[in-house]
Amino acid sequence: KAGGSQEETRRRKPHGVTYKSETQALLGYEWRVGSSFLALYAGSDVESEQRVEAFGPSFIATRYGARVQADLWIVPTPGMIVQANAYLSTVNGRLWARVAPGWQVPAGFHVGPEFEAYRERDYRKLRLGLHLTGLRFLGLEWRLSGGLQSTSNRPSEYYCTLGLHWQR
Repeated sequence: KAGGSQEETRRRKPHGVTYKSETQALLGYEWRVGSSFLALYAGSDVESEQRVEAFGPSFIATRYGARVQADLWIVPTPGMIVQANAYLSTVNGRLWARVAPGWQVPAGFHVGPEFEAYRERDYRKLRLGLHLTGLRFLGLEWRLSGGLQSTSNRPSEYYCTLGLHWQR
């Protein structure tokens, strides 16, 4: 897994820019019962951060750690899913969890609420929103979600997430 972001370093001008990237290499096992599954993974977690200040030197840091992750997909009744995902990382003491039940609509995808919580050493984030899961296009399964988030360092604001899953 790999990801990246760009954000303002400071809220007041001059803002500066912070670039972050993270990479995980995980091995695991998946148990399946019908359409439901549980997967457990463990491996490495690496985060790199580069702060580019408007006036002043740049700052570069890389942190290494271990990560444990679990993914659960349950089909309790026909037309309903429950997704639950969580991970724990030694990089800044990160802990993340997401729960999202969904009900199938005639178009074939699932719609429902989602709750997400994240924390690390000096930061907290809570999200409450709606998701569309199971949109299939171009050989990928798409998830679109959005709602309201509250963080420890900013006023409440809206969020939107796009997730892609390649099915072999």
